[in-house]
Amino acid sequence: MHFTIQNNSKQKIDVLMCSLRYHYWGVSAKDGKWQFVRTLESGGAYPRFHIYLKYDAKTKEIAIDLHFDQRKPVYQGTVAHRAEYENSEVLDKEAQRIKNEIKKA
Repeated sequence: MHFTIQNNSKQKIDVLMCSLRYHYWGVSAKDGKWQFVRTLESGGAYPRFHIYLKYDAKTKEIAIDLHFDQRKPVYQGTVAHRAEYENSEVLDKEAQRIKNEIKKA
């Protein structure tokens, strides 16, 4: 799920994402976007929300690619895993939560 939102807060992006309970997970080698994850169960890596984020400092626009990783890859050496990318209730709710929190920040 892709969406953009205006960042009108004074917070740096990493601090803003931390306030949303997302943890920095590095930079994507593929496209240079920042990655953030938020797990749903304590102590486990899955299920989790996974964000690829690009920030335009001039326009203060945050572009977010959000998906939901349901479980880790099943086959060793692959990156494929069970995930939701579009049109799901869980993604819609999380996207709305993110938008609401960023607007309040």
